[in-house]
Amino acid sequence: MSIPVVDMHCDTAVRLAWHSASAELRAALGRDYYYRWDAENPPAARDLAKNHCHVSLEKIGDVPWAQCFACFIPDELTPAQAVEFQEHVWGCFQNQLANNPQVTLAKSAEDARGTLDAGGVCAIRTIENARLFAEDLGLVEKLAAEGLQMASLSWNAGGPLASGHDTSEHMSATGAAALAELERCRVAIDVSHLNDECFADVSARATRPFCASHSNSRAVCGHPRNLTDDQFRAIMAAGGVTGLNYCGGFITDGAWGEKSKDVTFEQVVAHLEHWLDLGGKDAITLGGDLDGADVPVFLDGADHIPAFQERLVAHFGHDLAEKLCHKNALAFLERVQAA
Repeated sequence: MSIPVVDMHCDTAVRLAWHSASAELRAALGRDYYYRWDAENPPAARDLAKNHCHVSLEKIGDVPWAQCFACFIPDELTPAQAVEFQEHVWGCFQNQLANNPQVTLAKSAEDARGTLDAGGVCAIRTIENARLFAEDLGLVEKLAAEGLQMASLSWNAGGPLASGHDTSEHMSATGAAALAELERCRVAIDVSHLNDECFADVSARATRPFCASHSNSRAVCGHPRNLTDDQFRAIMAAGGVTGLNYCGGFITDGAWGEKSKDVTFEQVVAHLEHWLDLGGKDAITLGGDLDGADVPVFLDGADHIPAFQERLVAHFGHDLAEKLCHKNALAFLERVQAA
């Protein structure tokens, strides 16, 4: 039997919902489909059970699996538009869950652990670029009550809460208020995409463990989207985790687009080995960025993960592979949600 999986980030929910957003939202988004090849086969992108995406129930198969499904909110949207877009994406995903009752919604780490122990599949609700909270901070408590377990404060550009790696601005006062409210509601803070200045702001303000759901090591691949060693240490010291990102360009310099296919297993695990050298055996997990990035051939979909796990076991041993694949992520969410 495969090792259970907790994957900290995918964009599948947005892929499934993007093309059915209102004409006004699609105009603001700048394109009618999320991924470049979705226009060729849009009906298949509507079904969580079987689709041409990286993540589907067919591809997950019989692996016990807890998947963080992010509502990615593009930088082009205003906070008010972000509220509407989040409602659209989540509404579409709720329909997917209703049509596929074998997938449960995990509203807590306890729920996710129970599903994995029973050999099932569950969805964990997350938000990437939570700019909607600048429109209405009361949405934090509302969404947390509905099962939101993790949120990041920005994407790549400057934002109303915090700013991404394309900028050098600090967190806003609204962002600081959102961080405090997220922590009060026991929603994990995700620092992936933050610039170095905003990372420092979060690290200084956070009172609960925080994570980088899908980020790699900047010492191994120098892209500013990746974490410095000091940032990884800060996450580790706070009781957080970092999710290994499968995006080729964040694994090795220049591996964008088609070149990502040629990234090797050795180049991927170099990030894990570096973090282990920093003492991170309890602070690393999976954050594949599936359906949001071009990835190596051997990671090109959920159906490739059992073979990847076999290679991880051969390389690191079974105990560490279990920590990486699910144990560390579950323990992190439990720490965030503890009283």
